[in-house]
Amino acid sequence: MKSFIKALAIILTLYLSGSCQKEQESDSNGKMLAFSNDTVAFDTIFTSIGSPTKNLKVFNVTNNRLLVSSIRLAGGANSEFRLNINGEASNEVFNLEIPGRDSIFIFIEALMNKSANKQMMVAEDSIIFNVNNKEHKVRLLASGQDFKLIRSEMIKTTTWTKEKPYLVYDFAFVDSCQTLTIEAGSMIYFHKNAGLFIKGNLIVKGTTSEPVVFRGDRLETGYANLPDQWSGITLLSGSHNNYIDHTIIRNANIGLQVGNIEKSGYASVVLANTRIENMSWSGIWAMKSKILAYNCVIANIGYYNTALLLGGDYQFYHTTFANCNSDASRPLRKTETLTISNYLVNSTNGAKYIGDLTQATFGNCIITGTNQNELKIAIDKQGKGNYLFDHSLIQLSDTFKLPNPDRFLNLQRNVNPKFISPQKGIYELDTLSVAKDQGKDAFAKTYILDLKGSNRNNDAGPDLGALERIEKKK
Repeated sequence: MKSFIKALAIILTLYLSGSCQKEQESDSNGKMLAFSNDTVAFDTIFTSIGSPTKNLKVFNVTNNRLLVSSIRLAGGANSEFRLNINGEASNEVFNLEIPGRDSIFIFIEALMNKSANKQMMVAEDSIIFNVNNKEHKVRLLASGQDFKLIRSEMIKTTTWTKEKPYLVYDFAFVDSCQTLTIEAGSMIYFHKNAGLFIKGNLIVKGTTSEPVVFRGDRLETGYANLPDQWSGITLLSGSHNNYIDHTIIRNANIGLQVGNIEKSGYASVVLANTRIENMSWSGIWAMKSKILAYNCVIANIGYYNTALLLGGDYQFYHTTFANCNSDASRPLRKTETLTISNYLVNSTNGAKYIGDLTQATFGNCIITGTNQNELKIAIDKQGKGNYLFDHSLIQLSDTFKLPNPDRFLNLQRNVNPKFISPQKGIYELDTLSVAKDQGKDAFAKTYILDLKGSNRNNDAGPDLGALERIEKKK
């Protein structure tokens, strides 16, 4: 009996020894582990706010079970990264088995601390895998941007500067008799559903070289043109003398709302040299208010590029309204690029509100898109309905009946303005564009410089739209 037990022990020892050796076999190239990436890099994130989660897939390239002695962050407890290893939230695990030709996932987050001395920071670390006393490394890399946090804040008269970007959570509200001034080069980021609401005054002082930017706070490349990342900017009725110059407003629900139906009175704004792009609902949504706009591009909007409702007083010069991008991921757009109406119907109870459209003037403008007809005019005779299109290009089919032809002077219709690349957000005119040199001189003399600061009066005539075609000298 003793000899039998001894023999069994020897056999078991040999078997276990063989099994262990098999588990640690490598492939023909000597590798036992492979990785989906040798470096996991994060786009710029805001310090002290966790990043989006990235994943790393770890493959056992052998046919047998593989025992990984340890997986750990090289930086340990001081690392600015966090791991979830195969379902376990930990920065270090031991003796993890991976079946043959199988894999595990590691989920990675970056969390960078604020710095009193730096605006931009870089964090580096690595994940170290120990197999058979051999180390494998995957590099981790993230850059962080310090910021000033605005969370559910009532803003008193103040100035925001370009020293650090601002990150708005929930809302920033400028009350009556208060003024928010934003200096050139400032970056204003908004978290999901956050917005800027103005009851007092908003003064945005961007320049050609240093525009002010309003956008969502997701900085990954895939979010660059994604709409509906934040709520938008709202100028409430009663807010007057607002001024927005050399500004970029991107990726919101409504880029700029001017006025609201609930309150009496109106809002007013001068909108100059500004781009409003990639909105899910509307670029400009105005109700019974007053807008003077020039050198603006409103483009790539999901529904209403620009809606001027319940009357008001509107002047747009050298402005490009363009819904040229056909994004298959968005619902098919049935709304026109430009809608002008002196009334609004409540979809809930059917109540109709009527206002006076004292003027809606469009000079040297381009109004275009992918639909056959990109202009809608709806006027109730109980209110005023004054509008005029003077020297403009409008996408209207040849069969479209103009509601009042004497309000359309020097109209170009049903022609392609030939932008260089609207899919890439480039709305300069091609050299063969029919909009070249077709503008009215009187408007160009008032607004001599275009959106980029080029002189409109240096060739045969001013171009339609926000951007003058500048031919290269031979």
